[in-house]
Amino acid sequence: MESFNYFNYFTEIEEHFWRKRGAHLLVSPLDWAIVETWQKAGIPLGAVLKGIDRAFESWGRSRRAAGGRQLKSLAYCVDAVLDAAAEAQEAAAGSGPEVRAARPAAEPFSRDELKQYLARNASRLRASAEKFRAKHAAVAARVDETAKRVEEIVPTLEAPGELDLEDLERRLTVLEDKLNAALSADADEETLLAIRREIDRSLATYRRKMSAEQLTQLERQYTQKRLLEHFGLPRLSLFYLS
Repeated sequence: MESFNYFNYFTEIEEHFWRKRGAHLLVSPLDWAIVETWQKAGIPLGAVLKGIDRAFESWGRSRRAAGGRQLKSLAYCVDAVLDAAAEAQEAAAGSGPEVRAARPAAEPFSRDELKQYLARNASRLRASAEKFRAKHAAVAARVDETAKRVEEIVPTLEAPGELDLEDLERRLTVLEDKLNAALSADADEETLLAIRREIDRSLATYRRKMSAEQLTQLERQYTQKRLLEHFGLPRLSLFYLS
């Protein structure tokens, strides 16, 4: 993934989609799950934007567009984005030795911004754990442990030299993955069933266009996002540092 755009990934895609759609509407939970799937797959930002452009061009030639309907979800863009990513990979393979892009002159976040972000998330984790400690003891224990690990990262930001933000992102992703595992194990059947129904409704129009692997990844991302919202827990990734 291009280093310059690494931490602008979500907002760049969201804003590009808004511009193409011509309306500044809220991006749906499904759309956020799709973007997370692309991000975790390491699809370059440029390939995503190119795929979105192509999807809108295809939509513009469709009967639905002729009938006045708008392209409302990134789900329609999935195939075009994957095609653009494959083309980018082929082009890179045929271009000789990889030349690394120069790092940006300044770090994308100040140390104070990072410390405030981590401290704020740790505080939110602690507060949420207290709210459901009586009914969800196992989850509360995992949330407390996650808060402790996040707090332990803060002093490391004082170390001299350049910050390794990608390694920090990996640490936060591991913490969030472990937290999601605990939430999935503890959530009641009705909550999981409601999330499943949401997924099925959201994907009904697009399911035939996606492979089984794409659907599995998307359903997992969507479920994780919804469970964190259900338990009132923050996202830990630096992609959510605004």
